[in-house]
Amino acid sequence: MSLLRPKKESPEFYRFFKNVLGFTPRRTELYHTAFIHRSVTATHEGHRINNERLEYLGDAVLGAVVAEYLYKKYPVRGEGFLTEMRSKIVSRKSLGQLARKIGMVELIEHQRGKDGDFKSIGGDALEALIGAIYLERGFRFTRKLIVKKLLCTYIDIDSVAQTDWNFKSKMIDWGQKNHKKVTFEIVRSYVHNNAGRREYECRVNIDGKPQQSAIEYTIKAAEQLAAEKTYKAIQEALNTQPAEQDN
Repeated sequence: MSLLRPKKESPEFYRFFKNVLGFTPRRTELYHTAFIHRSVTATHEGHRINNERLEYLGDAVLGAVVAEYLYKKYPVRGEGFLTEMRSKIVSRKSLGQLARKIGMVELIEHQRGKDGDFKSIGGDALEALIGAIYLERGFRFTRKLIVKKLLCTYIDIDSVAQTDWNFKSKMIDWGQKNHKKVTFEIVRSYVHNNAGRREYECRVNIDGKPQQSAIEYTIKAAEQLAAEKTYKAIQEALNTQPAEQDN
C-alpha cells in the first residue's frame, strides 16, 4: 500500500467531498495527505508524509479569503473590527468546531496518546484540506468553495459579530474593579512542526499568581484564549460559592 494512500480509499472519503464540498478530487493522494496527522508520520523517499506543510499553506489561503470576504461584507467597518472578526473565524477553536460540523474529523488518521490531546487536530486538518484544494484547483476555485460551502453554509457571520471576544479587556476591567493586578506572560514560543509554524503559550497572572494558559499561533490569540479560560473559571467559581445563610 502506498504511503501516500493510507487506508482512506473508502466510500466515506468520497461522500465527504461530494456531499459537503461539492466536487470530486482528482489528485486523491494530495487529499489523503491532508488527513494525515503528524502522530502517524511516514517517510517516503526521504520525505516526511503528514499534513503539516499543507496546513501552513491552507492557513495563508484561508486568512486571505476570510479577510477579503469581511472587507466586502462590512464596507464601513474599521480595521479593528475586521481584524477581530477574522481572528474569531480562523481561531483554532472555531476551525475545530467547523471541522466537526462538516464531518471531517472522522477521516483524520492519527495515533491517540502519542502527542497529547490533539485539541487542534480538526482545525489543522481543515487548513491542510484548504491547502490541498488550492494546489489542485487554484485560488479562485478555493475562494469560492470557502465562501459558499463553509462560511455561508456553516458559519453565522452576523452571530459571530455579536459574540463577545475581547476577554483580555474583560480580565483587565475585572482586575481594576477588584484591585487585582492582571498581567499576561509569554511562557514559551516554539516551532512544533516541520512546516515552521511558531506557536505561543501565554498565561494570565493575577497578583503574580499563575492562572490559565493557552497555546495559539499568535500572541494575541493565545492571550485572548487564556483570558477567556481564566475569566470563565472565575465566573464559575463565583457561581458555585455557597450562598450565605441568614442567622
